[in-house]
Amino acid sequence: MIALATGPRYRVPFRRRREGKTNYYKRRELIKADAPRLVARKTLNHNIAQIVDFAPHGDVTLASAHSIELRNKFGWKGHCGNTPAAYLTGYLCGLRALERGIERAVIDIGLHRPVRGSRVFAMLKGALDAGMDIPHGEEVLPPEDRIRGEHIANLARQIKEEDPEEYERRFSKYLERGLKPEELPEHFEEVKSKIEEEFGGA
Repeated sequence: MIALATGPRYRVPFRRRREGKTNYYKRRELIKADAPRLVARKTLNHNIAQIVDFAPHGDVTLASAHSIELRNKFGWKGHCGNTPAAYLTGYLCGLRALERGIERAVIDIGLHRPVRGSRVFAMLKGALDAGMDIPHGEEVLPPEDRIRGEHIANLARQIKEEDPEEYERRFSKYLERGLKPEELPEHFEEVKSKIEEEFGGA
C-alpha cells in the first residue's frame, strides 16, 4: 500500500522526476555550465551518446551515436552493450561533434550512478580521445586494457581451457558472428580504425 503525502507543504514532484527520468537539480547545474552536454546513456544491450544543447523550446541534439551503428556500419561483432562498444560509441559521437565545430561539452550521466570505470565514463573517454574538451577526473575513466576488451578476452581464454562447452554457450553470439572472443582487443582496434577512416583518418 502506497502512503499518500498530506499537509499544506507537500509539493508534487515533476512528472519526469516521478518517473525516474530527470534530476532537475543536476539539469539546472548543467545548463548553468553554458556548454553543450555529452549525454551518456546505457541500457542492457546498447550505449547511446549525444551532444545536446539547451534551447527555450526544448533540448536540441547536435550530434549523436548509437552502439547499433557500430555493427551496422563498422562491422562490430562484439556485444553492443559492453565497455569497448561504449568507448567506440563515445568516440564516434565525439568525432561527429568535432565535424560540426563542437569542441567543448560537459558530461551528463543522468540518473546513472557515477561508478568508476563504468560504461558512461567509457563513452566520456571515447569523446575525449576524439579530441573534445570535457571537464572530468581521470580516476573515473576505465583503464586502457578494459576499453580494449582485454578482460573479456582473458575470461574467454580461461573458460575455453576449463570448460569448452560453457565457452561455446556463453560466447555463442560472438562465434556466430565470426569472432573469437579472445581476439576482441584486435577486433576493437580494427573497428576503431574504420571509424577514423570515416572522418579522414581522425
